[in-house]
Amino acid sequence: MRRFQALGATALAIAAIGAHAEAPYSFDKTPGKLPKNVIPLEYQAHLAPDIDANTFRGNETIEIEVLKPTSTIMLNAAALEIDSASLTGKGIEALALAPVLDDKQETLSFTLPRELVPGRYRLDLTFRGKINREGRGLFYVNYQAGKADKKLIATTMEPTDARRMLPTWDEPAFRAKFRLSVDLPAGLKAYSNTPVDQQAAIAGGKQRISFKPTPKMPSYLVVLAAGEFERISAKQDGVEIGVVTTEGKKDRGAFALGASRDLLHFYNNYFGLPYPLAKLDQIAIPNGFNGAMENWGAIVYNENTLLYDPKSSPEHVRQMTFSVNAHEMAHQWFGNLVTMAWWDNLWLNEGFASWMASKATDHFHPEWRPYLANIGDRERVMNLDARKTTHPIQTPVETEAQAADAFDDITYEKGQAFLRMLEAYLGEDAFRKGIRAYMAKHQYSNTTSADLWTALEQASGKPVGKLAADWTTQPGFPLIKVAQACEEGKRKVTLSQQQFRLDEPATENRLWNVPLQVGTVNGKALTTLLTGASTRVTLPGCEGTLVVDPHSVGYFRIQYDRASFDALAGQTARLPDATRLKLLNDTWTHVTAGSMPLDPWLTLAGELRDDPRLAVWEAILSDLNFLDALARGEPEGPAVLRFIVGFVRPKMARLGWDEKPGESAEDAQLRALLAGALARAGDEEAIAQARSRFQRWLKEPAAVSPAMIGFVLSAAGRYADAPAFAAIEERMQRTQNNEERARLLGAMIQAQDPALADRALRMALAPSTPPTMVARIVQGVGREHLDQAWNFAVANREQLMKTQDAVSRNRAFPGIVGASSNARDAQRMEDFVRQNFEADAQVEAQRVASGIRVRAAQKARLLPQVREALK
Repeated sequence: MRRFQALGATALAIAAIGAHAEAPYSFDKTPGKLPKNVIPLEYQAHLAPDIDANTFRGNETIEIEVLKPTSTIMLNAAALEIDSASLTGKGIEALALAPVLDDKQETLSFTLPRELVPGRYRLDLTFRGKINREGRGLFYVNYQAGKADKKLIATTMEPTDARRMLPTWDEPAFRAKFRLSVDLPAGLKAYSNTPVDQQAAIAGGKQRISFKPTPKMPSYLVVLAAGEFERISAKQDGVEIGVVTTEGKKDRGAFALGASRDLLHFYNNYFGLPYPLAKLDQIAIPNGFNGAMENWGAIVYNENTLLYDPKSSPEHVRQMTFSVNAHEMAHQWFGNLVTMAWWDNLWLNEGFASWMASKATDHFHPEWRPYLANIGDRERVMNLDARKTTHPIQTPVETEAQAADAFDDITYEKGQAFLRMLEAYLGEDAFRKGIRAYMAKHQYSNTTSADLWTALEQASGKPVGKLAADWTTQPGFPLIKVAQACEEGKRKVTLSQQQFRLDEPATENRLWNVPLQVGTVNGKALTTLLTGASTRVTLPGCEGTLVVDPHSVGYFRIQYDRASFDALAGQTARLPDATRLKLLNDTWTHVTAGSMPLDPWLTLAGELRDDPRLAVWEAILSDLNFLDALARGEPEGPAVLRFIVGFVRPKMARLGWDEKPGESAEDAQLRALLAGALARAGDEEAIAQARSRFQRWLKEPAAVSPAMIGFVLSAAGRYADAPAFAAIEERMQRTQNNEERARLLGAMIQAQDPALADRALRMALAPSTPPTMVARIVQGVGREHLDQAWNFAVANREQLMKTQDAVSRNRAFPGIVGASSNARDAQRMEDFVRQNFEADAQVEAQRVASGIRVRAAQKARLLPQVREALK
């Protein structure tokens, strides 16, 4: 998610060597803190949580194998107290061990009185720990069911939080079996990776639940969820699939259950290896953590990413739940069956799951046009990847914080985009053949990227390793310059490349092996591989309009010569969806980079005023909102808002304010998008529509359609007075529908009134506010009232940071100023992070600060053009 040709060839050769220098997976050579002389084979772990006290006790027997003579044993533990430890095995009596905990390194070590010879031993431990409020290791969630206060516990372990529940070899290369058991109050149900093996009543009104052993797997996939759950289930391909919810919500899991059945069958066929476990549960919990976690056999979701109510949920929720479900289920193969060796290859898990989810979504729901949505995702990551603060898809990881920071758009979206480009170059059949071979060879084991390149090379006969090295080990991407001439009745197309940057000129002179499709609009295209600084392609005949990358599968920018651009732009409205979306996006990027004035983009956008595609309107409005953000508080601001209103109104008038019988879901989504854009720009009719519908909704929620509820609440919150804000707040506190709660929160944090914004900020400190909402509140208010949100966060830093999980910690404060275009905000944030956080946090701070400074430069360059164009 670069200089002269002779030098370019050298750069490519070096890059290719670098790719092959990453050897195939070797356990001994895999990075990590833990020594490789002792490995776990099987954990038998028992937990006794005190859910009321938010603590737990545990004991564990770990069967280990000593591979080389050693006098020390080291594994991971964090925030645990070790009460006792002993070792037994061949040639030794039960040996009491003295634990040494290193809180900074998160390790647990034992020094033995004499050297252990190779062989198998048993390590027995008893320990204590905390059930956390934030989503790290074993955590708790408070929620309401009816009028009753309820509580459940669940886990999220990735990347390095399994060690907070169990002493483990908590690095992905240490695969082992897990046998988990737990003591719980008799009324609760529990779910883990595998089915229940035994369940028996024990003293004190409790029950002991034991689960069947797991396959060999990394520790971050261990899962436990326990609470007052309900479950619906169905069989597919011999596997029992369940959707687990808190009470009263199981009907909202019906869509996910049907989707899971379809996806399991699709993935079984695609990978050629059937899902290997007896069951697959999809567990929806109210809050606790954001997103979803792909635990083998028991995926845990924030319920907003899984549950869907056809009576009240907008269409985008249905699409999102399917996409997230498809991503997490793809992980059952990519990540679980075959696991990256170390966190520097996280993209082998996440990029592939994202790519596979898109393929599955396109298979089952082509009417959603997911390929166009993916182009939008790609645009977001390319804007990050065009700065000096970016990083390669494969980037070194040495610490736990760096492992958490690796979960970013480069890993997910650039990884997915590269795979889509690679698949298009190799062909779907060859690509699938290579993936099947990769899965079959490495199942129940770990891999590096080199293992994947080998499989794809053997399947396709193409130089995958050489090509892939450029895209996974180098940061950034190329700008492809296109020029053409008609000579002797043939079209001669010159293609050249250089690194594309938004912030400052690149000095590294990087080059890429770039697969390119070159052809004519709605005609045939040939595939070529740009292997140096430039090449020339000959097309038969000069008829038709030249287009490069017609299906928009490339992870690069295109800059046509003026005549070629004018020819393509001249038929914008007649271009295929992906072609015109790419032309629109590339043109806007050249505007923001300063290589093209604003006028051509305005002309291009004007040709698309009646475009039917949601993705095209999302791109146009995103760009116009960018201009609005730059102009806010400046003399050009009112002109930009007037332009947005004038641009959007005609399309809105054609759609109308109310749904029409038989209209497409895309039109319904587009209506809501345009209505929201009008309201945000201050259009009086849109604001009046929102306020009127909001009042009707307060009396009868069914009076507002699911498609328009987002627009209505967003605008009502943005322009709320004190009574309207109070009505939203009261509804948010009362509702037990977390999807609705999230919408209401989103409305409140947009409030333009500073006094109401302060009320929203204070919610971040309330004990009843779920940790997952805290950063969203402060960062959301920061988009409208930056100084107010920043000062609040600085004053309450310690309390706010207690709510952040591993992945969110380093992003909390940078996210408050992330939308700014004032270099002062960048400096203020960087100074604060440097003074108050550890060194690893500065990487994210510098990345966000870079984006702010880029926007500050764009503001200085673009506002004079805006003033001239819109006067």
